[in-house]
Amino acid sequence: MTAGIVLPAVVLSYFGLLPVGVVVSLGAMCVSLTDTLGPIHHRINGMEACCASAFFVALLTGFAAPYPIAMGLLIMGICFFFSMISVYGSRASSIGTSALLVMVLSIDSHHGNSAHAALGVLLNASYILAGGIWYMGMSLLLYRVRPYKLAQQALGDCIASVSEYMRARAKFYGKEVDYEATYQSVLQQQIIAQQKQNDVRELLFKTRSIVKESTDTGRTLVMIFRDTIDLFERTMTSYQNYEALHNYFDSSDILYRYQLLILDISRELDEIGIAVKSAAVSEDDGALQKHLASLQQYFTEYRDANRTPENLEGFISLRNILDGLEDIIGRVQTLHLYTTYNVKSSKNNPSDVEYEKFITHTVIDAKLFKDNLSLQSNTFRHAIRVSIATICGYIISKFFPLGHGYWILLTITVILKPAYSLTKKRNYDRLLGTIAGALFGLVILYFIKDKNTLFILMLVLMIITYSLFRINYLASVLFMTPYIMLLFHLLFSGNTHDILIDRVTDTAIGSGIAFLANFFLVPAWEKGQIKNYMFQALDANINYFKNIAGVFTGNSFVPTEYKLKRKAAFVSLANLSDAFNRMLLEPKNKQINAKPIFQFVTLNHMLTSHIATLGYYAEPLAKKYSSPEFQSIVNTALRQFEQAEQILLNEPVKTEPVTEERNKNIDKKVNDLLEKRKTEVQNGQTETETRKTLSEYKSISDQFNFISQIAEDIKKVALLLADTETRV
Repeated sequence: MTAGIVLPAVVLSYFGLLPVGVVVSLGAMCVSLTDTLGPIHHRINGMEACCASAFFVALLTGFAAPYPIAMGLLIMGICFFFSMISVYGSRASSIGTSALLVMVLSIDSHHGNSAHAALGVLLNASYILAGGIWYMGMSLLLYRVRPYKLAQQALGDCIASVSEYMRARAKFYGKEVDYEATYQSVLQQQIIAQQKQNDVRELLFKTRSIVKESTDTGRTLVMIFRDTIDLFERTMTSYQNYEALHNYFDSSDILYRYQLLILDISRELDEIGIAVKSAAVSEDDGALQKHLASLQQYFTEYRDANRTPENLEGFISLRNILDGLEDIIGRVQTLHLYTTYNVKSSKNNPSDVEYEKFITHTVIDAKLFKDNLSLQSNTFRHAIRVSIATICGYIISKFFPLGHGYWILLTITVILKPAYSLTKKRNYDRLLGTIAGALFGLVILYFIKDKNTLFILMLVLMIITYSLFRINYLASVLFMTPYIMLLFHLLFSGNTHDILIDRVTDTAIGSGIAFLANFFLVPAWEKGQIKNYMFQALDANINYFKNIAGVFTGNSFVPTEYKLKRKAAFVSLANLSDAFNRMLLEPKNKQINAKPIFQFVTLNHMLTSHIATLGYYAEPLAKKYSSPEFQSIVNTALRQFEQAEQILLNEPVKTEPVTEERNKNIDKKVNDLLEKRKTEVQNGQTETETRKTLSEYKSISDQFNFISQIAEDIKKVALLLADTETRV
């Protein structure tokens, strides 16, 4: 992206055409915004649409610019239309953003006297189009040379996000845990991991040359992704009653030792992620296996020295965690093997996977656009805000003596986002970055006078700006401001002090307009939408639970169906967590029921973890322990879940306690095994068949009991929310 944007300016400046180079680079930058993750045919379609949009918007803006009324009407029309097309997905949204940038940066263009104005407008639009075509050609050439590079980079990021998720979970094993803060950290990392997985899923499964197994590299990438998803699920199955564990074992360092192993696994995943990104081989040095063996030995010695009938359940939990970590380390070893792109390992990729079921398709039709022309649509609300805010910015730029008034519009279009929280963060980043960058630019211009040195510095600042554009917006703006100051200084040799004042003033005005528009113009607060996310998360978890619970009551295990339910549950939970985090960034008076909603989010995360644990036990243990006796507790939980859904939908529901009792036969069997095992422990018997059966059967029954208890808690939270809303 950086090379595609910077090169036109560098090459054309060599021939004394820096102003032309800047416009060509603008076209390249706009098209680069649409060159996001995805299958190659989607990227091509997006870049072609962006080139066409940028060209025609530049033409229309150039011809309307001398006529304020016509320009004002055009601004409103372009802003509304190109904001509305985001209903067709993130790539369409990027096209809209690019079109708005072209419009804003073409408003103040000067094309000479009236005799040559039309030619100037056409040339300006053609330069922008040339930049877009140049970038698209370069991007496609790089794809032909290295067709898997983008997938490898995305997959490496995906693995790294799982590593960060594990680090967040590791905090539960530390001393004096802040459970609320840790849960928020875990939920935030889960959102990121899920987004990365969605990106890779779309990229891999919509690329026919990869999923059709045409090459060993393609097959291996699919296998790495599938195993990464399974690994992520396995990390979610490690949920325990951490408060109980700390009560049992805080007097020792055993939980800290568990934490150290989890952190070592995270570091190993980081190394694998880097290796996948760079298409290098990741070496397994055996350190994890040694650490695991050491912890297993320590656990055995500590257990034998400290086990009593009172803490037996705590040691069962520790054993289950240790078994889970052993399984995770085995999966990490497999990922190491895949980085060799070994032909034999890639052939393990099953050919009967129905990849089409795991991806979503956005249909580009007029009906979707028309259906969203309503205040019920957040996209429509956002389009109205952008249109009104930009026309206000344009009017201000015309009525007040501002040197570069179009910077007001640029600030508005860049900052103003559909969600208040995103706009607030962009506003802060833009203002802080502009002020700090302006001071940085002043220092450069004060101490450096040589134009060649300034040009080289400008190129360096351009490279840093565009390199950080998608990574850190604040840092990108910080370097963008001095780059723009140097550009104007080299192009026009004007008063740098005036440019600085204009930049800061226009940015402040644009930020103020964007903030006011987001706050007062048909705002879409999360409090009015979060119930939908809550319902969707709960409903997806119910379907996930039904699927896996059926395996323990006599149904067969269907991997594809299970993974589809798992994906839906993970995505819905991530969406709910993201919506809640956005709500926390809104004004306090808009955060209705934040505490119970956080409880609901946390309970759903725990629910997903326990269902995932059942899923882990399904294949190895379901046939052995499958029994109709589980049906009673399943029915009890489902009844509670369904009542919670009815409450969320404001439907009438009988909220008296559910009459079905949890299955006494299951509890009795667990208690009998537990008593028998306690007797064995007192008699000095260690490894017995009872220990194995208790560990397996209790692990399964515990998950059902946990889920049933969570169902009750979710219904209570739903009732609390409904009661609060009624009183409000």
